[in-house]
Amino acid sequence: MTPFRSIVLTGASSGIGAALARDYASKSVRLALIGRDATRLADVATACRDKGADVATATIDITERATLEAWLQRQDAERAVDLVIANAGVALEKGRDLGDGESLRRTMAINVDGTLNTILPLLPAMRARRVGQIGIVSSLAGFFGLPQAAGYNASKAAGRVLAESLRIQLKADKVGVSAICPGFVESAITRGNSFPMPFLMTAERASNIIRRGLAQNRARIAFPLPTKAAVWLGMALPGGLTSRLLGG
Repeated sequence: MTPFRSIVLTGASSGIGAALARDYASKSVRLALIGRDATRLADVATACRDKGADVATATIDITERATLEAWLQRQDAERAVDLVIANAGVALEKGRDLGDGESLRRTMAINVDGTLNTILPLLPAMRARRVGQIGIVSSLAGFFGLPQAAGYNASKAAGRVLAESLRIQLKADKVGVSAICPGFVESAITRGNSFPMPFLMTAERASNIIRRGLAQNRARIAFPLPTKAAVWLGMALPGGLTSRLLGG
């Protein structure tokens, strides 16, 4: 099991990100936390400091590449980052009407470009040090298309494949990469859903699974098992049949 000591985490103000921050916090750990909600992020930071962690926070828009890069490099200079978790993500589409496509574009920008903006500034130093772990939060929804979620599903598929590709590419540099693929987890995104969410789990339980997988440098951290099995079954079916079952 790898003990991480300097951690960068986006989407840290709520949901999985907040749970991960609180669970990683300890006297020997430095946390660099990014979140959209300044008030909730401050609350998370306080909880982490109460556990003895050294905490830095920022409310940077992760699509602002230059601003985020400068902040991340300052954090790495403060203490060499050995774990970065690109967790921030959104699901902005509502209903079947794509409108002018702006919600889809914004979803892709945050979930894909934001992920790249989070990990790329830290990669050169990790590769040079020949140590580090990257976690890219995808989703079980990123294995095939679902109705009314084109941007979200496509962006999560991109994150998963990015992680899988980088894992192979960075292996020789001793940098591990994990694709994190949760099912339904209590969060701001799932609170906005009006459809059934089987096997919905707490962010705290998800955090335990993710931390264990990252410590073991698992290629894919996919959970829970029943939802994962259903996804695997769906992928094994002919594409036309899967589409019809989903209403296409």
